[in-house]
Amino acid sequence: MPTLERDGGGNGPVVNGFSGRGFRVGDTVYPDGLQLTPSAALGWTAPMLDALAEADVSALLDPLPEFLLLGTGATLRRPSAAFVAALDARGLGVEPMDSRAAARLWGVLRAEGRQVVAALLPL
Repeated sequence: MPTLERDGGGNGPVVNGFSGRGFRVGDTVYPDGLQLTPSAALGWTAPMLDALAEADVSALLDPLPEFLLLGTGATLRRPSAAFVAALDARGLGVEPMDSRAAARLWGVLRAEGRQVVAALLPL
């Protein structure tokens, strides 16, 4: 009888917990924010959501991913129209959600092998 096994696709960093206002990836805690690419977890001193600009996520944009998961902190809030428009002009969509939900979705999308990036503001 055939068995169903999870494929090992989607390697790279995964948020495996929360610590205070921060995120745990492996044994490292990122207390001030976190940026994720398919291959790296990057500590990030995240700006306030209202002040978020394209330059704050520029390290995530080369190569251009499918879209940006934007964790907006403890609750879902909308980023500024200027931020969304700047990324849209580059052909990149922004998916805002609270940071816990974004961290969980990141793991799901990476397990599927999707080429996305994430910027997670502290909780």
